[in-house]
Amino acid sequence: MMALPFYQKHHQHYDRAYRHKELQSTLSQYQKEEKRKSAVYSHGSTAYTRGSAAYRHGSAAAYGHESAAAYSHGSAAYGHESAAYSHGSAAYDHESAAQSRRSAAYSLGSESLSKMSSAYDHESAAHSRRSAAYSLGSESLSKRSAAYSLGSEAYSHGLKDSNIMIEDRSYKLSPKAKRAKQSLFSEEKENKAIDYVVPVFTGRQVYVSGITDTEEERIKESAAYIARRNLFATGEGISATRVATSSSTEEQHEKKSRKVAIRESAERLALKKTLEETEEFHRKLNEDKLLHAPEFVIKPRSHTVWEKQNVKLHCTVTGWPEPRLTWYKNNVPINVHTHPGKYFIESRYGMHSLEINKCDFEDTAQYRASAMNVKGELSAYASLVVKRYKGEFDASYFHAGTVTMPLSFGVTPHGYASKFEIHFVDKFEVTFGREGETMSLGCTVIIHPDIKRFHPEIQWYRNGVLITPSKWVQMHWSGERATLTLAHANKEDEGLYTLRVVMGDYYEQYSGYVFVRDADAEMPGAPASPLDVECLDANKDYVIISWKQPAVDGGSPILGYFIDKCEVGTTHWTQCNETPVKFARFPVTGLIEGRSYIFRVRAVNKAGISIPSRVSEPVAALDPADRARLRSHPSAPWTGQIIVTEEEPAEGVVPGPPSDLHVIEATKNYVVLSWKPPGERGHEGVMYFVEKCTAGTENWQRVNTEIPVKSPRFAVFDLAEGKSYRFRVRCCNSAGIGEPSEATEATVVGDKLDIPKVPGRIIPTRNTDTSVVVTWTESKGAKELVGYYVEASIAGSGHWEPSNNNPVKGTRFICHGLLTGENYIFRVRAVNAAGLSEYSQESEAIEVKAAIGGGLLHAAPSPPYDITVLESVRDSMVLGWKQPKIIGGAEITGYYVNYREVIDGVPGKWNEANIKPVSERAYRIHNLKENMVYQFQVAAANLAGVGTPSPPTRSFKCEEWTIAVPGPPHDLLCTEVRKDSLVLLWKPPVYIGRNPVTGYYVDVKETEATDEHWRSVNEKPIANKFLKVSGLKEGVSYLFRVRATNQAGVGKPSDTTDPVIAETRPGTKEMEVDVDDNGVISLNFECDQMSPDSKFVWSKNYEPIEDESRLAFDAKGGKSKAAFKDLGEDDLGIYSCAVTDTDGVSSSYTVDEEEMKRLLALSHEHKFPTVPLKSELAAELLEKGQVRFWLQAEKLSGNAKVNFVFNDKEIVNGEKYKMKVDHNTGLIEMIMDKIEDNDEGTYTFQLQDGKATNQSSLVLIGDVFKKLQNEADFQRQEWFRKQGPHFVEYLGWEVTADCNVLLKCKVANIKKETHIVWYKDGREIMVDEEHDFKDGVCTLLISEFSKKDAGNYEVILKDDRGKDKSKLKLVEAAFADLMNEVCRKIAVSATELKIQSTAEGIRLFSFVNYYLEDLMVSWLHNDAKIKYTDRVKTGVTGEQIWLQINEPTPQDKGKYIMELFDGKTTHTRKLDLSGQAFDEACIEFQRLKQAAVAERNRARILGGLPDVVTIQEGKALNLTCNVWGDPVPEVTWLKNEKPLTADAHCILKYESGKSASFTMTGVNTIDSGRYGILVKNKYGTETSDFTVIVTPATAQIGMVMHDADVQGPNLNTMTIAKRKKATATSNYHNEGEKEDFVKPHAEEIIATEETPDPNEILIVEEGDDRDGSGQAVKETDVKSTVPEIILHPTGSLIRQGEKSEETNT
Repeated sequence: MMALPFYQKHHQHYDRAYRHKELQSTLSQYQKEEKRKSAVYSHGSTAYTRGSAAYRHGSAAAYGHESAAAYSHGSAAYGHESAAYSHGSAAYDHESAAQSRRSAAYSLGSESLSKMSSAYDHESAAHSRRSAAYSLGSESLSKRSAAYSLGSEAYSHGLKDSNIMIEDRSYKLSPKAKRAKQSLFSEEKENKAIDYVVPVFTGRQVYVSGITDTEEERIKESAAYIARRNLFATGEGISATRVATSSSTEEQHEKKSRKVAIRESAERLALKKTLEETEEFHRKLNEDKLLHAPEFVIKPRSHTVWEKQNVKLHCTVTGWPEPRLTWYKNNVPINVHTHPGKYFIESRYGMHSLEINKCDFEDTAQYRASAMNVKGELSAYASLVVKRYKGEFDASYFHAGTVTMPLSFGVTPHGYASKFEIHFVDKFEVTFGREGETMSLGCTVIIHPDIKRFHPEIQWYRNGVLITPSKWVQMHWSGERATLTLAHANKEDEGLYTLRVVMGDYYEQYSGYVFVRDADAEMPGAPASPLDVECLDANKDYVIISWKQPAVDGGSPILGYFIDKCEVGTTHWTQCNETPVKFARFPVTGLIEGRSYIFRVRAVNKAGISIPSRVSEPVAALDPADRARLRSHPSAPWTGQIIVTEEEPAEGVVPGPPSDLHVIEATKNYVVLSWKPPGERGHEGVMYFVEKCTAGTENWQRVNTEIPVKSPRFAVFDLAEGKSYRFRVRCCNSAGIGEPSEATEATVVGDKLDIPKVPGRIIPTRNTDTSVVVTWTESKGAKELVGYYVEASIAGSGHWEPSNNNPVKGTRFICHGLLTGENYIFRVRAVNAAGLSEYSQESEAIEVKAAIGGGLLHAAPSPPYDITVLESVRDSMVLGWKQPKIIGGAEITGYYVNYREVIDGVPGKWNEANIKPVSERAYRIHNLKENMVYQFQVAAANLAGVGTPSPPTRSFKCEEWTIAVPGPPHDLLCTEVRKDSLVLLWKPPVYIGRNPVTGYYVDVKETEATDEHWRSVNEKPIANKFLKVSGLKEGVSYLFRVRATNQAGVGKPSDTTDPVIAETRPGTKEMEVDVDDNGVISLNFECDQMSPDSKFVWSKNYEPIEDESRLAFDAKGGKSKAAFKDLGEDDLGIYSCAVTDTDGVSSSYTVDEEEMKRLLALSHEHKFPTVPLKSELAAELLEKGQVRFWLQAEKLSGNAKVNFVFNDKEIVNGEKYKMKVDHNTGLIEMIMDKIEDNDEGTYTFQLQDGKATNQSSLVLIGDVFKKLQNEADFQRQEWFRKQGPHFVEYLGWEVTADCNVLLKCKVANIKKETHIVWYKDGREIMVDEEHDFKDGVCTLLISEFSKKDAGNYEVILKDDRGKDKSKLKLVEAAFADLMNEVCRKIAVSATELKIQSTAEGIRLFSFVNYYLEDLMVSWLHNDAKIKYTDRVKTGVTGEQIWLQINEPTPQDKGKYIMELFDGKTTHTRKLDLSGQAFDEACIEFQRLKQAAVAERNRARILGGLPDVVTIQEGKALNLTCNVWGDPVPEVTWLKNEKPLTADAHCILKYESGKSASFTMTGVNTIDSGRYGILVKNKYGTETSDFTVIVTPATAQIGMVMHDADVQGPNLNTMTIAKRKKATATSNYHNEGEKEDFVKPHAEEIIATEETPDPNEILIVEEGDDRDGSGQAVKETDVKSTVPEIILHPTGSLIRQGEKSEETNT
């Protein structure tokens, strides 16, 4: 979808048809559920339907036939599958207005029954609600129809039964959207009060809305509890619909029959009983389980009205207990008592309304309805826009007595008078008041000429700030007298009040000071209350409170302050800090988001606590972005409905760390942290945990352990003063807690702001009979200075009184209210947030009396200073000096110069140099004596008189100056002082030297620096007598001087200026250039510090403008304007304006050639205006393939018009084109639903806004049009594709770190039923696990990818909404690319080459994850490819790639490189096989080789001997075994570990070095024992042991033996058959020796796996072994008496590798 504008992201606009469909659908599902569950009600409803039919015939006079039928149809349909009451109500509304009027008339006329009916209707839920109103409520109508009464009775019985069932059953609504919140309103005109249709309510807590009875609380509560009990049984809501009815004055009277009266009485008794049962049930309920927060069923809607119209805002609120609702205007509570007649607030039956009478432009605001109960608070917002007529208007508006018609209406008084004379009479003087009192200021205004149609604009200012009406201040204009009333004076109200009367472009003003004394303290000695409580840096749960300290501490130091808060709408104050804080700022935390608060502050000393300060302005606990949005973007113009929706928050995103964490304030009580929210946080809100640790450690502790904070601000308390801490912050949300931010630098806990230093030089000056002007020098180095407090005391009394209770800025103050004739002394102290400074030194005593000049602010000036000689000739000298530092409150009128001779160091008598005062600060004294020494003094004069002369100067000799260089410049003046620059002016030297002055040098140094630090500002001399000095440091004091130069050189420097501090003083204004609508260019300067005698002085290039032919000057009030008559090159230069009788107020503006061109272009544009465009006409595609044409103008007025043209033909709004013009943003757009072939051409937007016009065109033809059309078609298809499950990223491949291939794709818009199927070459790939789609990525892993995996892969997404597929071809080039990547991964996984020595040689090898034939391997030796032979060969074993070098030689030394080529890149692994590495490998190879030879040639027994042999006494035993070894081993037979020697009884044979035999003839019992054979050669030895057990001949054995012939050359051979084949390993070694290798030709004896039974008889096969093969001949009779051999079961074993299972005996 296309991106919505900002005001539509949280609002959806539905048309009427959509609303009805939605409501019908929801209620239809609800009725189907009800039908299945409510058989009793259906029966009652049927009865009622029959009664309604009878009633329809019987009461035709009261109801129209059509109306009754409609209602009957609606009631019957409710019992079946109709659209419920809302559908029936719709028919009822449209078809029968008469029924509505009569129903309302009855409802008003039958009050008591209506109340009961209302309660009953809420008890019976929605379906019985309407029917009971008609069956029981229509008393007068039921008198008219007995048939209706019978039907109503039947229905009433049905309802009664139904109601019994209702109490034990729950209602379930149709499924609803998870987060949808919808409000449906009936369609009415925009500005009329309307009634509402309540939809099915969905929200966080759902319940039935409040009942409509207001007479008895008992009935209301009982009915509400019944409804809520049914509600909470299932947790679902019940939709309630009310139909507004209009009242009717008709009354009908008819006699009532006795039968009807009795029946109605019985019905009333039944209803009363039902209510009593309901009330009894209410008492048993647990109220706590039913409590729930407020919820707006109907929210107030926004309105746009004209001035003088009335408007009414409605809302409906539910909640339990019943919420209290408060109305706010711009977050300020509305008080109907302070605006009588303006607002009417009404609350009734859960419906609330706010009516605003006679709306004016001031009523344009955002209104908030705040509902609150014990479970919480909820607010709903609506905007009111009041439009003002700009065209023709009613002239009667101008004659309203108290209405002031603003001159901005477009009508000015210039047609009637060129200038107005405004006079003030009966003026207010200096006023004194006390806290809590009501004060009034008034002034009568006379305006000439008097034009009836035009009224002045009355403005009141306090300390230069415009005052607006509030609950503290009211203003009134009667037509002749302007008054301002302070309803409850506070110290914040103290200041200079100015009344300004504005008539068009003219205004006059009058000012007077208002003093407000402290109220009496509640406790003697308690301090005065603080003042100016303000809320700073408000956020979701945090705000900083600041205030000003009081002037009166009560006689003992103030220990600190308590801060209290109160939620707006309540009267409960809560103290925010447990211990007093001294710092005049304090962070308050723990606020509840969305609520508004007010604050106050109390001071405390040892005597007690002060009275509270005036409360602050309300502040809302909101995010600053939300607050700014509320201020700058009121709700969108009303379009019929605003529905607020919420986005589904993204879950599972753990937020990242915050950024820009720093300490913004640190005191000894707390440290305030500030940070920026993280960038990674999803759509879900985040909260924060703050951690601290002592600097130098990492022992982090969480500060807010229980509750995370919501604001990116936090105040940390309980820190040890003087210790250093570091801080960090973690973010958290439902997904978890994120990583911490970077820690702050170490912060030392302590006050960073110092108390200001003491002010100095307190100078009092006479003013009037009751006032004194006090001046002082400011506190040095003071930071965040709030102002100064001035105190006065009668000399010698020791009692000090504050002269001001509100700190004054500046260094001058008039102390009023003094006693005439008394001598007063004064002192001053400075104040900032850290506290108050010490008192200054006391001033000199001054008598209070009027100064010269009739009590004006005049006094004689102080002496001039820095008197110097500027030129000296034979009989005259020129003196220069500086203006007095104190001018006495009036302009200097002139100077008087005196001189005297000095002879031999003795001064003579003073002589007057001038009789008339001189205005310049330079004067030539004539008639002096050459070579005489003189002293001089100068006195200044003003209106108050001549001041004290300056002290005598040093002695100067009157002589002819003959030096070649010029004298010093003089009369230096610093103007336009700013924080980084100033302008220095001077006058040329009087003595120019031998040649004319060619230029000047300006020098500067810091005041405290020595003379060696003077530096020149300009490298080359300048001809001008002014210079703008830039690059100054703010707050630093500087001195300046000027030197003149000529051809002879640089002259003597001038006297230095007074110290000048580089700072921009508060209230400083700059000169501005303006071009009016007529194209007139003017320079404008405004000053709000003017005195009555102040004047504007304009200059060009800092020279007075004498020729006014090119400029027109005009000064009105505090504004002055210099308008260019015809701006040209002659007007280039620097224009400055200075205001006399001020503290250096001045500013300048430079008009150079480039600025002149800009101003002339702007002037031409104003004369011939165009609508400026931010962007030209452009086209873009929207999500559905629509084409959006748009452009944006810089600004558009409400009267702007736009024409949309296509190929020179105007197009209009319709099905294909949708046009929209946003006058607020200047955005103009046209959306084309679908682009077609006939849409090729030129599109033009033509704009007209008043006189201004403009147009912009876009050409879409040829390839450009085709490209746009194709993209639009593709975008439309994409949009349809994305309605079902679809691929966001199509199928691709990735090679994992394990060298496996991963096919992956990214999907969206999936659900549980969505399936994914993989195919290769058209055959489905079976996947073991079903994908859960949680991460939105589907993957298919192919392990050990090879050529067999090449093919065409396809993945399909599908569900009931559609399907989407993605294909990936892995054949030919694509497959080759993938194989290259796989080979590259394999090559990268190869380990470094390693060396392994073997018995054959040296092996170099490397391991890979797995080997693929496509990976080409080659080996290099000393950078040359290795040629493979039988001695040097390579191969791959599993994942090992190796190079085998057999029988290595020194030529095999060198560097070996293994190259792995993946098809594109060669990867190498290198190894240096030389030096020690080669030697060690060869040594190991030789050792392994010798070990292999030894192992191969050592002596060993190949097999043939059993472990145990049991034989009968007298029999012969023959055992044979094979031996092997190189050289041929020696054989030794052992018995009981002793060598056995051959004899006749024991025959030992060793044939050919391979076969050794052991033969015993006629064994006897002494032959039993442990025998063994030992073979030995130089490579090793080996033994094999066996045990011989000889049993007596009479012993019985459990085996059948076969006798063989013992005569002849061959021995008997016996074979032992085995019942089971065993798998145990053989052991041919003596104990302690290693296990023998298995020989391929060894005989073996195999024992069973299980231990055989000792009584088991083994079958022994007997036969002749005539060919020595060891095979049995045949089996003989088992009964024959033959020698027997028993194989002992415990000696059984298994020898691996032997082929035979027979043993020769």
